[in-house]
Amino acid sequence: MSMAAAHQITAGFMPLFDSAVLVAAGEMGFAAREGIELKLQRETSWANIRDRIAIGHFDVAHMLGPMPLACSLGLTPLASETIVPFSLGLGGNCVTVSNAVWEGMAAHGAAPDLDPARAGVALGGLVRERTAAGREPLRFAVVHPHSGHNYELRYWLAACGIDPDRDIEIVIVPPPFMADALSAGRIDGYCVGEPWNSASVAAGIGRIVTVKALLWRNSPEKVLGVRKAWAEEHPDALAALLRALHHSARWCQDPANRGDLAALMARHAFLGQPAAIQMPVLTGQLQLGGGSERRVEDFFLPFDKAANFPWKSHALWFYTQMVRWGQLPHTPQNLAIARDCYRPDLYRSALKPLGVALPGANAKVEGALKVATPVGSAGASLVLGPDGFFDGQIFDPDRIEAYIAGQKRA
Repeated sequence: MSMAAAHQITAGFMPLFDSAVLVAAGEMGFAAREGIELKLQRETSWANIRDRIAIGHFDVAHMLGPMPLACSLGLTPLASETIVPFSLGLGGNCVTVSNAVWEGMAAHGAAPDLDPARAGVALGGLVRERTAAGREPLRFAVVHPHSGHNYELRYWLAACGIDPDRDIEIVIVPPPFMADALSAGRIDGYCVGEPWNSASVAAGIGRIVTVKALLWRNSPEKVLGVRKAWAEEHPDALAALLRALHHSARWCQDPANRGDLAALMARHAFLGQPAAIQMPVLTGQLQLGGGSERRVEDFFLPFDKAANFPWKSHALWFYTQMVRWGQLPHTPQNLAIARDCYRPDLYRSALKPLGVALPGANAKVEGALKVATPVGSAGASLVLGPDGFFDGQIFDPDRIEAYIAGQKRA
């Protein structure tokens, strides 16, 4: 296709490493090869991304996995039907606390091993100690109310006996401001994507205590959010973009490209952070603070283990957390809207011509796989990663009522 006939697509993104698949699609020529002129626009907050896609400034955007559900369910100031035909990766988040909180947790048995259960019990001990002493509750930041960060932080705390609404305070801070807020003492900890955890460790102001990849292995994080009206008007452009993103994701996953990808993301237009601070997300070799380091398997996957497939079970788990934490009531209509947001049908139709591995199902039981598992797929063989929750729970999307009924606040 000649450049004159190229589809112009405007894409919003946040300065986080997990925008890499979208950024590399534009910067490394994958979009141009598919006849797409991809215009990347950096934003400063998730609220801006949400509003600008609703208004029509953006055709597509790097988005929090639950955000399209919130947009479509009318939980946003400007309700807009938003769909997810592609996932931008699995994992990539950490929970980071101030050095003072880490010392308090260590006194209650925490160790620099990222174990969610041990860290959660230690944090619970510190929280109760502070309450008994009449001190203010600890303040943790997440990036947005409708974010995987909010739900995974709450899930972890509740599973460890900490009520996230009563025992601590949760506030909203945009990702690039997290380290500064911690340094200034405005917050005591946070849950965010990389490189904003490694940035605090590098500055000597925080400790990483656990990671998303251990709270829920190979779990959903950022997605490509698409205005439904735009998708319906431009099906060929969307399919071409999904193919470009597929090739980009494969490039991002290849260890041979880590240096180039870190250098790309380090540019001022994207993260504006040293390339060295990008390497932990690529290698899973995390500096935790205080000289400790730990390697996390599948810390962030931009391509492997069906990382780009928009599983309806991921959307439905996010929906159960919206219900759990009082963001919306559980009704058959709300459930249907949530289920319809994620569009594996569009992913399949775009990628089918490439002959790549495609899952046979649209949803799966989450938390059931203990080891990497080959699955039946159209095309080449496909391996799914272990997907266990740290507390051993199973989420069966066909038994949503039972799951919602069984969820405790703490």
